[in-house]
Amino acid sequence: MSSPILLGAIADDLTGATDLALMLARNGMKTVQHIGVPPEGSDFGDAEAVVVALKSRTIAADDAVAMSLASALALRAAGAEQILFKYCSTFDSTDKGNIGPVAEALMDLLEAPIAVACPAFPAAGRSVYQGHLFVGASLLSDSPMRDHPLTPMRDANLVRVLQKQALGRVGLIPLDIVEAGPDAIRALLIKARQAGFRLMIADAVRDADLRQLGAALAGARLITGGSGIAMGLPENFRAAGKIGTAEVAETMTAPQGKAVILAGSCSVATRGQVAAAIEAGLPALRLVPADIVSGKQSIADIANWVLANSGKGPALVYSSDEPEAVRQTQQKLGAAAAGQLIEQMLGNLAVILRDNGFARFIVAGGETSGAVVAALGITALEIGPEIAPGVPWTRSRGEPDLALALKSGNFGAPDFFLTAWDMLDD
Repeated sequence: MSSPILLGAIADDLTGATDLALMLARNGMKTVQHIGVPPEGSDFGDAEAVVVALKSRTIAADDAVAMSLASALALRAAGAEQILFKYCSTFDSTDKGNIGPVAEALMDLLEAPIAVACPAFPAAGRSVYQGHLFVGASLLSDSPMRDHPLTPMRDANLVRVLQKQALGRVGLIPLDIVEAGPDAIRALLIKARQAGFRLMIADAVRDADLRQLGAALAGARLITGGSGIAMGLPENFRAAGKIGTAEVAETMTAPQGKAVILAGSCSVATRGQVAAAIEAGLPALRLVPADIVSGKQSIADIANWVLANSGKGPALVYSSDEPEAVRQTQQKLGAAAAGQLIEQMLGNLAVILRDNGFARFIVAGGETSGAVVAALGITALEIGPEIAPGVPWTRSRGEPDLALALKSGNFGAPDFFLTAWDMLDD
């Protein structure tokens, strides 16, 4: 029988869940990542925090709400004292959601009168100032996210973005209040609630700001944000004597087997990682949606290519392309159809490779990672060492026994595909 968990988190995609699980583990909580809505009576072992990974970022808002509420109920049944709704640090969404609808539905379920929303993650270059989200030195609206194929972000004002999605009023916790500390933050939240606000975007430009927010939110029924908002939460449970400290692993023992890289993201970061891998001489094969549709590229041919090249280093299979090429493909096939085509191909490829002795996978892209993990039948992950901010190695619990690095498209240095393997022990 598992012991009650303390913190339950719901993430709207797989790599975001992994990012959050890493943040909690690094800050001393025994953390398990569960794939999909947990079934009734799920056993989470001795986990103090459970992160549920959904594939709900870009689906219909009603479906995202239903999945999130079911997950929250399962986490509460497992003992969770606090619920965290995690979304991307670039606030990936549309005018219809799904951040606002899910956040408000969870507020209603948990009877939370007000909730903070903060996607900031300074270590990955995401900061919020005066309610505006910056990616590095650029406003979100000037960053490559403006050309995201599913959730183009062309407004950096998060108060305005979230207000379009939410029924309740959206306000701001400015940086001077955050820097003034937990008491000042709590006082502003009380005033905001009395004034009729329901969701509050919080400024944060450094880790210290996120820790101040975390301290202020001790006991809050619901918190929303990127993985950075979780930075200060474990300390609240530690101060209450509910958790101890946990060692952070530097390397991870990995199952024996061959290695492969599957990249479905078209983000600038992933395109740079693909280019670096090709320049370094890794065998690489680009998937072309039109060729898949015509049958020119078949799953059997792609799998045979990987098997033939696996002795030359980790083989790379990628669909990453420039924004204009992606737009042209979407115009021909439809945006959803084009994405699903690649996800299904890479998911099926992962299964074939697993059955042929591959046990070490790097997967780039949140949607791609979700498709691959689902195809492989993985239901839970143990969190290993950090490869890059927001990206750990993980090892599946139970069968199949695999090592996986599930990378958000926007994360990681150019040499990520080349150096991540150094952290695996045989």
